[in-house]
Amino acid sequence: MTLIAEHIEGDTRDRILEVAERLFRQIGYQKTTVGDIAKELRMSPANVYRFFESKKAIHQAVARSLMGEVEIEAQRIVARPGPVLPRFRELLTTIHRMNTERYVGDNKLHEMVEIAMQEDWDVCVAHMECIAGVIGQMIAQGAASGEFEAPDLQLAALCASTAMMRFFHPQMIAQCATKPGPTIDQMIDFVIAGLSPRY
Repeated sequence: MTLIAEHIEGDTRDRILEVAERLFRQIGYQKTTVGDIAKELRMSPANVYRFFESKKAIHQAVARSLMGEVEIEAQRIVARPGPVLPRFRELLTTIHRMNTERYVGDNKLHEMVEIAMQEDWDVCVAHMECIAGVIGQMIAQGAASGEFEAPDLQLAALCASTAMMRFFHPQMIAQCATKPGPTIDQMIDFVIAGLSPRY
């Protein structure tokens, strides 16, 4: 009986997040109320508060879910066998593409990201640490195969992540779109050159 109750509770929680994300996209995070979310789900606001203590908690969970999708795809690329260089390039371009699709082309979600950076910084920090960790795993694979030279793996991962910030950070992607600068391929070439063995 407990398992059934937990399953139903999990489903309800997922449905709340699904509706919240849709409303955040349609009318914006600021304009969406817990009442709006409850109305869409045909439940009372009090019932929504059983699962999330506040609108901010819903916002954190939606942001975490969106960032989690990027992390899962990044980890999938790292776990795949094969030469590191093409996978490393794919990893960096995929993170850029997914962040652009999720946040930049959608003004309402972009607003949500800005609020996340102001109010839910821990969620953003955890995501950035995860992405840097995934990049570090790929650099470690490259060092093991001889494709990269990285005596300090942690430093190499931080440097690569920082170099790609213009292409990873939703606000920077939006702000730099029309400004002069390297293309993503040129930036990846630069990062790879920095990691390549010096013979």
